[in-house]
Amino acid sequence: MELRELLTRKNFERIPLKRLASGHYTCDVKLNNVTGLFILDTGASTSCVGWEHTLFFNLKSENSEVLAAGAGATNLETKIALNNSLLIGCLSKHNVDLILLDLSHVNEALLKVSTNTIHGILGADFLKKHRAIIDYGRNCLYLL
Repeated sequence: MELRELLTRKNFERIPLKRLASGHYTCDVKLNNVTGLFILDTGASTSCVGWEHTLFFNLKSENSEVLAAGAGATNLETKIALNNSLLIGCLSKHNVDLILLDLSHVNEALLKVSTNTIHGILGADFLKKHRAIIDYGRNCLYLL
């Protein structure tokens, strides 16, 4: 039995991934009914959105005491956006909390090797919660 058949039988949702020239995998995510491009990042502990996209995604942000680090940047100020709706493939989730932070350093790095910029990152918190399985051979993500 193939992986796709097995996971489909177990009600996993199959989401196609796009591979950027940088090697990053991305997928389309509908956040509060607005479509954006998100990197899939198993090394990011928390899912986040660039705060320059707060209005674009109709996010209501609150202050946060947490400082973030990653992708070559440290001590990044953050905000939090609570209770959002997220649609990825046919998988619809509500009450999704996201960190808002400056992702300009990520997009600057991406623009050096690709024409794509991203709106956010799907991190390990979301991937673990939805039992993510990544099929790198077929460029797809399975979520439950």
